[in-house]
Amino acid sequence: MPPSPSGVRQQRFHSPAGATDVLLIRHGESAPAEPGAPFPLVDGHGDPPLHPDGREQASRVADRLAGEDLAAIYVTNLRRTAETAAPLAERLGLGPVVEADLREVHLGEWEGGVFRQRVAEGHPIVARLREEERWDLIPGAEPASEFAARVRAGLLRIVSAHPDRVVAVFTHGGVIGQILGEATGARSFAFTGADNASISHVVVTEDRWVLRRYNDTTHLGPRFASAAQPPT
Repeated sequence: MPPSPSGVRQQRFHSPAGATDVLLIRHGESAPAEPGAPFPLVDGHGDPPLHPDGREQASRVADRLAGEDLAAIYVTNLRRTAETAAPLAERLGLGPVVEADLREVHLGEWEGGVFRQRVAEGHPIVARLREEERWDLIPGAEPASEFAARVRAGLLRIVSAHPDRVVAVFTHGGVIGQILGEATGARSFAFTGADNASISHVVVTEDRWVLRRYNDTTHLGPRFASAAQPPT
């Protein structure tokens, strides 16, 4: 029998009243790390510019999100997020707002590009880091509790400023992993594999965070459809 037109249909998801829809965009690919030539530091964090491919990824993000009714665009105090946000900000006429607490996890003695080199050479701490899912195994790195607290504080400041609106937050792989892990109650590194220029989506209220989308790269095309890169 055909379904009754008066029956109860399945309901689509709707953001709760007062919630903020947060689009989390990982920055585009940044410049390669060169041995003996560390990245400049900002507040102790490596601060490379975008690679040319990263600038192309930023343009494709702008194409994807230009039709969104965004209340604001947020970036961190690290240039790779500002450079990724720039094409979208120009298209929409929105000046990016800096939320420094959503900068990447601090990697201690492995900042400035050293982390990438240690991953490439198969350093034993990298194996432990993946097994134990703790950034603070790296000498001098930010303790997990401090990283979680500042990321939460930064996100909630954004959310409190934009109830019932959509915002774009250009941030980092480790930060996206932290937010989505908290939203879902997942293990620490369950969501640390976001691709450069990918879009994830979380709906946030005072008492509930809902994951709606993770690592959406459909706007990037096959050229950038590659294995996920580590944070930073």
